[in-house]
Amino acid sequence: MRIFINSRYLIVPLSSLVTILGIFLGGLYSWTGVVLFGIYTVVDTLTKNIHLRAEKDDVGNSYGIKVFQYLVMYVMLPVFILIQLVLAWRLYQYTSGYVIESHTVSGISYELGISTLNIVGSTISAALWAGLGIIYGHELSHNKKQGFFVSRLIMALSGASHFTYAHVYNHHLDLGHEDDPATAPRGRNVYSHTWLSHAGQSKFSFDLEKEKLNKQGKAFLSFSNKWLLGYFYSLPSVILFVWAGGLIGLLALIIVWSLANFLLEALNFMGHYGLIRKDGPVEHRHSWDNDSVFTSWFFIEIGRQCDHHVRGETYFWELDDVGGPNYGIGYFSLFVLTLFPPIFRKYVQKHLDNWDEKYATEEERAIALRFN
Repeated sequence: MRIFINSRYLIVPLSSLVTILGIFLGGLYSWTGVVLFGIYTVVDTLTKNIHLRAEKDDVGNSYGIKVFQYLVMYVMLPVFILIQLVLAWRLYQYTSGYVIESHTVSGISYELGISTLNIVGSTISAALWAGLGIIYGHELSHNKKQGFFVSRLIMALSGASHFTYAHVYNHHLDLGHEDDPATAPRGRNVYSHTWLSHAGQSKFSFDLEKEKLNKQGKAFLSFSNKWLLGYFYSLPSVILFVWAGGLIGLLALIIVWSLANFLLEALNFMGHYGLIRKDGPVEHRHSWDNDSVFTSWFFIEIGRQCDHHVRGETYFWELDDVGGPNYGIGYFSLFVLTLFPPIFRKYVQKHLDNWDEKYATEEERAIALRFN
């Protein structure tokens, strides 16, 4: 039981490694990451009605193994690096005009050289799994002693190192307020939200560092500026991809970063769309839950937003279903709906109406009426 409970959260690390292998092998295998994403969307849709509670022993202790789960999260940093290295290797072959030839090493066949079609597949595959793997950067941001710096490095590989500070000190404190750029108001679509949330969180981190340095009497342009340092952490990726493919390499990196951040902000969008908090502490009712079984295992329980935002430093394997607002479908299925804003708004309206009636305070309901 304990082995199964801990190993079921390995879907993203293992899928990331399979995606890396596909890019390495080349040919149609370059699209492995895209195919996996499609398969998981189907699986998530088919299992939407299966829900499991957090599992504990007879005395209430979680079956989660902290050392194992943290080791997996730390390992995701070199996995992220490996994704970029194998994609850069393919870009170098593409821009250098390598002739496509089949080779065999230890019985494993791979292609040296890559076509335009398959470099596109490699780039999209890398971008998808860079974006999906960001959930580990999110999780580590909540542990200031054992994971905060690793979180910053993971996020930097997607050009978003500012996220770690903004998520903990802005999003979790200002959830549901206009001051939280990660909370999408009613009527906004996921495309505009991605940019507004990303820029807003970066601005928050900028202002936070500026105020801190002013109090310390230090210059903004200094090595003490964690906002600037976060973007410097991203420089090795820029250098790698420019070296590998010049302008084409830089374009590929922009695609990887853009899609990765789109997936990250889509999670924020789905977790809090249209919900309002006027005053008082964050409660379960201020987030949407998405805890169908495959979403729970794939996203390491990030779908249990209601519990997560009330107990922000709780380990993901201990988060539980607390009976908060729930979309009734998993993240993959809901993500597909968000790509079509009119369809998403039509689907979510009944849930917003239910929230307004059963969960909102009078003040929150008044604000909701203005949005509606």
